[in-house]
Amino acid sequence: MDKYLITGKIGEGAHGVVLKAYDIVAEKNVALKRLLLKNIKNGISTSIIREIKILQQLKHCNVIELLDAFPIGLDFIMVFEYMPTGLWEIIKDNEISLTSVQVKTYTKMILEGVAYIHGKNIIHRDLKPANLLINEKGILKIADFGLGRLMWKNKLRPYSHQIATRWYRAPELLYGARYYTSAIDMWSIGCIFGELLNKSPLFPGETDIEQLVIVLKYLGSPTPETWPELSTLPDFNKITFPYHKGITWEDIIEDAEDEAIDLISKILIYNSSNRLTANEALHHLYFHTKPYPSLQSVIKPINSHRNEIKQKEIDTNIQATVLFENLLTIA
Repeated sequence: MDKYLITGKIGEGAHGVVLKAYDIVAEKNVALKRLLLKNIKNGISTSIIREIKILQQLKHCNVIELLDAFPIGLDFIMVFEYMPTGLWEIIKDNEISLTSVQVKTYTKMILEGVAYIHGKNIIHRDLKPANLLINEKGILKIADFGLGRLMWKNKLRPYSHQIATRWYRAPELLYGARYYTSAIDMWSIGCIFGELLNKSPLFPGETDIEQLVIVLKYLGSPTPETWPELSTLPDFNKITFPYHKGITWEDIIEDAEDEAIDLISKILIYNSSNRLTANEALHHLYFHTKPYPSLQSVIKPINSHRNEIKQKEIDTNIQATVLFENLLTIA
């Protein structure tokens, strides 16, 4: 920790806190994810080791970079590149009205990152706007691999179904599936894409049951043709839902281009084996028709005058700290 100067707090969760810091050696801002080691006798938890091992394998412009990782006392520190904002903040900002070019560009960046991750035989399992961060240049990066897993080569080995944030959770998971593929990430991407188009969540259920009700209401009740594996899922028939005819995508997402409607309709489907993969989605006509995706369109975080003053104060403190340490070294 000697090389990092804490300059602020970014956020806090159930497992720890994320701090903004300044790397005195590299002379740049970073984010420190400080995780509490609940039982020090048992060493570092499997989930932390798994996240580190996954991140060490990933090097892509649309995936967050792990810069360092080390234990300190009863905590464990993971150091990441600093990301001043995220897709969640952009969607929630009432002063920002996303253009079709921006929606297309952000969606393309998400798909490029996920295509790379899946190509490494890794599933993220918790894709949502809050885990899609944006750097000072406006580039989107996939973050938080705490639920990430290497995909089993042995397809008979089960996974946990208690994953993914509810609004972005694939329907097979809601029915208790323990055997699934990277298609669960694609469902999440479809939900995020729809949220970018509508500027509101597609399926905002408060409980797992309500989540299923909303999905069934929009997509219609599944049949053996649209979802052959449904009857084999653990929670099938535990609760009976009324029949729903479904709603057209044109009514769900108003004013969207035909190509956007076609793309989302091929991702958000019950049969996971028929969902587009990330690579297939990138080749969809949506990304190859005007207006084309453009990095010139992305939203770059802008510091307010107050933040600029605060940053100058931080920089002054950093310079003073470095000078003091240099004087100590000389002495």
